[in-house]
Amino acid sequence: MNWPIRAVLTGTIIPFAQGEGSAIAKSPRNGPVRVGFLGLEGDEQADTRHHGGPDKALHLYPFDHYARWRRDASDHPLLGAPGAFGENLSSEGLMEDAVCIGDRFRCGTALIEVSQPRQPCWKQGHRMAWTTLPKLMVRESRSGWYFRVIEEGQVQAGDALSIESRALPGWSVKRVFDLLIGGGWKAEPEALPVLRDMELLEQGWRDGAASLIGG
Repeated sequence: MNWPIRAVLTGTIIPFAQGEGSAIAKSPRNGPVRVGFLGLEGDEQADTRHHGGPDKALHLYPFDHYARWRRDASDHPLLGAPGAFGENLSSEGLMEDAVCIGDRFRCGTALIEVSQPRQPCWKQGHRMAWTTLPKLMVRESRSGWYFRVIEEGQVQAGDALSIESRALPGWSVKRVFDLLIGGGWKAEPEALPVLRDMELLEQGWRDGAASLIGG
C-alpha cells in the first residue's frame, strides 16, 4: 500500500525558550532532499540528547490529526499547514494504530524503518502556546513516530510511503505508546518483557519497559 507524502520539512536551530535553542520550527522543502542515516540534509537538532541520532532520524506526524487539533484551536496559524509539531514528514491516511514497530517503508528512494513512537514534550506545547497540548496528545495517542534509515536516498513532497515489510504485527506504534506512556502496562504487565526484549524497538523504550518490570 502507498500513502502520499504531503510535505518534507527541515529546520535550523533558533532561540526558543528557557534559554534553549530549538529546531522545532520546520519549513517545507521544494525538490529532492537527501535522506542520510542521521536524517534529512539541512535539518538540525539543538538537544541531541533527546532528538536526532540513528533511531530518531526522521519524525513523521500524521496530517490527519490536524483536523482534531483545529477543533480546539480553530484560528491557530500553525495548524493550517504541516510543520506545527516539528515533523520531517507529513502524510495522510497512515496513523499510529496502523503502523507497527519495525515496519519498513520505501520513502522516495530511501528505505526507512519504524523505531519508536514520539513522546510529546513541552516544546510542542510551548510553540503552540498551548500548555495542555502534550497531555492531550498522550491521552488521545496522537504521538507520531520516528524512523531509522536503512538505505540512504532522496525524498520529496509528492513521493509515496510504500510499505515493504512488517516484522511485528500486533505491535503498533499506538499500542507501544499506550503501554509505556499512557500507563496501559498496568493492565497488561505481561507485555513488558516482550517490549524489553524487542530488538527493533529503540533502546530507551526497551529500558523504560525493563524499569517497569516488578514496579
